[in-house]
Amino acid sequence: MLGPGAALVIGAFTVGIGASAAGAAVADYQGAWVLSGHDCQDVYASGGKKASFKKPLDMFAPAFIVSGRRLTTPAATCRIRSVRPAGDRELLHLDCANAVAANDVRVLLAASPPDGLKRYYGEHDPTGVDYRRCAR
Repeated sequence: MLGPGAALVIGAFTVGIGASAAGAAVADYQGAWVLSGHDCQDVYASGGKKASFKKPLDMFAPAFIVSGRRLTTPAATCRIRSVRPAGDRELLHLDCANAVAANDVRVLLAASPPDGLKRYYGEHDPTGVDYRRCAR
């Protein structure tokens, strides 16, 4: 089990898409993200060429980083295996691991303009949780 810090990576259902579309969809999620209402500077280190979590690491920070085909939370590192359409949302299929375990995880996301996204707890979740992209 990944633990509460990996709560970002929760959802469960599947549909299909080709690999090239998955690559394009992953590009839309690149960057550092934080739960709306939280400050980026409280979670992320300043400086450097790529986003990183502040030290000491807050395992429960409501944030994640997508870099290439990797999604990293304070509690786990995941490889994005696929991104598939699920109605007006997208289903990310992840292989995640932390110091204790490895899990197959599904996350349901949708774009939320101007520069945000919503994470849904399942296909019947009508509201989702808002995340915003931190400055690059």
